[in-house]
Amino acid sequence: MSESEARLRTVLISYFPMFIATLSLVTAIYNGYLNSKFIDLIQRNLGRAEYLRTCKEILEAHAQVRFRVKILSQIGARARAGGTADLTGARNEADNAHMKFSSLATYLANLLPDARERYTHLSWELEKIIGEAPQLTLDELNKRLGQSDDMFTDMNNDCVRIAKQ
Repeated sequence: MSESEARLRTVLISYFPMFIATLSLVTAIYNGYLNSKFIDLIQRNLGRAEYLRTCKEILEAHAQVRFRVKILSQIGARARAGGTADLTGARNEADNAHMKFSSLATYLANLLPDARERYTHLSWELEKIIGEAPQLTLDELNKRLGQSDDMFTDMNNDCVRIAKQ
């Protein structure tokens, strides 16, 4: 074996393992980067899925509040017409529906902080409507609910926007 071959062999034996080690290091760094991106993706998707599930629940809760408020209004109309009416059970059911709605709205506001004020105002508005419902006629009640429906539409639009992300 010539001196140049021996020298080449020595260089290859010395530098080839370093080259392999460098490639392994670069691969490990890239793998760590990909794992980090994958974890971020999973966390975003889990958060989004939780938000959308809560959006589904708040739609139902809003419908329940509307339903319970209309029952309160009907009982109040019977009482105004001279009949006997006990508002206690219906009021408790309406308050329960409102509490569920408010807690879901708070949860959504925690996930979407820029909407906190809007969701709080909607919850307050529904609470006022529940308090006034026994004194309101059905037409007056529908007007009041129409105002809260505009605020609820904004909340629903937030849900749609998040779903499209």
